[in-house]
Amino acid sequence: MAKAFPTDNPFLRGYYAPVNTEADAAHLHITGELPRELCGTLYRNGPNPQFATRGRHHWFQGDGMIHAFHIENGRASYKNRWVRTPKWEMEHAEGEGMAGTFGMPQTTDPRLFALQSTTANTNIVWHAGRLLAIEEAHMPFRIDPATLMPVDGGYETYGGAIKGPFTAHPKFDPESGEMIAFGYSAKGYFSPNVSIRVVDRDGTVTRDEMLDIPFASMVHDFAVTKNWIVVPIFPLTGSMQRAMTGMPPFAWEPDKGTHIAFIPRNGTVADVKWVTAPPSYVFHPMNHFETSDGRIVVDVMKYDSAPLFPLPDGSPSSQEPAAARLFRWTFDLSGRSNTMKEEQLDDRAGEFPRFDERFCMSDYRHGWIVSGNVTIAGQRRQEGITHYDLAKGSNVTYTAGEDDRFGEPVFVPRAADAPEGDGWILATIYRSDEGRSDLAVFEATDIAKGPVALAHLSGRVPAGFHGNWRQGTL
Repeated sequence: MAKAFPTDNPFLRGYYAPVNTEADAAHLHITGELPRELCGTLYRNGPNPQFATRGRHHWFQGDGMIHAFHIENGRASYKNRWVRTPKWEMEHAEGEGMAGTFGMPQTTDPRLFALQSTTANTNIVWHAGRLLAIEEAHMPFRIDPATLMPVDGGYETYGGAIKGPFTAHPKFDPESGEMIAFGYSAKGYFSPNVSIRVVDRDGTVTRDEMLDIPFASMVHDFAVTKNWIVVPIFPLTGSMQRAMTGMPPFAWEPDKGTHIAFIPRNGTVADVKWVTAPPSYVFHPMNHFETSDGRIVVDVMKYDSAPLFPLPDGSPSSQEPAAARLFRWTFDLSGRSNTMKEEQLDDRAGEFPRFDERFCMSDYRHGWIVSGNVTIAGQRRQEGITHYDLAKGSNVTYTAGEDDRFGEPVFVPRAADAPEGDGWILATIYRSDEGRSDLAVFEATDIAKGPVALAHLSGRVPAGFHGNWRQGTL
């Protein structure tokens, strides 16, 4: 029997509360005017548990739910569906939750544990004719762009070429069309290994290697430049011993420091170079590129300590809630002692950095974030969308209601050959006082004037993670 969700967890209430219905809305009501040049679908993914967890719920572990907004001819429609993973299917058939915290075997039903199923709850990307719902501990899960139902059983192994963990944040080379990916704990639970993979524009795997790292770490995201794959190993450690004794599977151990691997795109993991740095944590970089003199630049939303995770003994990792801020890291690998320079670009808290991804791996000017500390739940807070003009060193922010919440800002170019930043930002806005959401469309470089159009939902798009735009009709 399905049990009620706990009432003492802020990540199960308000904006973060699960949505238990799937909906189709063919004609959303519009305020303003949707740009006629917009023709495509915004897919957004996030954790939306079907049932309560057996044990302490963590925001990161809910079942994936896709929210799809299709825009065409000035009209907008909406569809949401749970990702029908093996886990979702088994729990749906049983009518109750069967998974323990992070799927640990002590509290997970053995039948579900044996499936080793993805939750497919973190990101959704389009590459080589495939729409992939992904999280970082399993293979991608392929779904149909129109129905959002699984395709060919779901798991995408590229003809059996790769298996195992696959990042929720692959990078796409705008010139070659390649998808570059990695997977941590690549040899099993909490193993100190990272896989390095490349899939070409046609869906053929052209690289599959294994990198040994200093310790098992939760590596959520990474960076890629024209010549380097950059994998950061932060001291958010994973431990099977802790997990099996009821202690935190993932915990903050700052004494281990940060270790950053630089792997040549035209070499192998045997050619890796390492840079050490003080302890910090980064869920998401913005962009990453090389300067004309060969330095590597990575812009990141940096935390001083890992949010949402404790120390190894279960106590809080910091006295105050950790918040991310925009920093620029510059690396020089040319000398005998590899160096790193750090520069803070803004002092506001924020997350979910995005940019005009046609300029991925190139020097760039424009970026956008959700401003506000998104890792805090259960408290009223002011959020907004901030636009950075890095060439001018300026930024502007749009805010809405006092406790309205913003989804990740996704850039859509006005045309394939439009100048950088010429286009729109699409983001969901949760209207806290009304308990429902809108899809907002902004002029990308004039965020402050507010949305040029709003597509109104009668229901709620809950707190989620990432999404992307797929150009064209369904």
